[in-house]
Amino acid sequence: MDRAVPAPAPNTAADGRTVRRTLTSPGAMQDLGRGLARLLRPGDLVMLSGELGAGKTTLTRGLGEGLGVRGAVTSPTFVIARVHPPLGGGPPLVHVDAYRLGGGLDEMEDLDLDVSLPESVIVVEWGEGKVEELSADRLEITIERSTGDQAPADGREHDETRTVTLRGLGARWSAPGALASLAPADG
Repeated sequence: MDRAVPAPAPNTAADGRTVRRTLTSPGAMQDLGRGLARLLRPGDLVMLSGELGAGKTTLTRGLGEGLGVRGAVTSPTFVIARVHPPLGGGPPLVHVDAYRLGGGLDEMEDLDLDVSLPESVIVVEWGEGKVEELSADRLEITIERSTGDQAPADGREHDETRTVTLRGLGARWSAPGALASLAPADG
């Protein structure tokens, strides 16, 4: 189940908006991914960051379900990138794990992400400092585990609780309300 927290004031920078959610289960993380999929279109770049086990692939699994792509969305850690073709008329999902790639866009050129971007939704785990040059318009998502006093008050395991921050950059995401449908219901 998803537990709403007060939303921070929207990012006032001209290039983006920010939404923060607190999620308390892997199912809620997948639900967020499905909801996000309704906002995505071909050409969108989504960068995911968070520690190992934070829920990046779980969120991407929800995205894949929401986009209606073929194949199970699993971590592409050892294959680096996996393409999931659409089952219907939507865009393909290109799921990249840049964890093992050392640096910058130069090392990622072999993946041809710049060629795939116009017709696909590209999700890059561990992409910080590596893929920003692909597009000024991107969605950066940070997933943090709750610790210590951030644990839920209702006694549930705090290991399941995640704070997800979605930040849109560039003209694509700067319109007022671009991420509004993902904000907490009471925020």
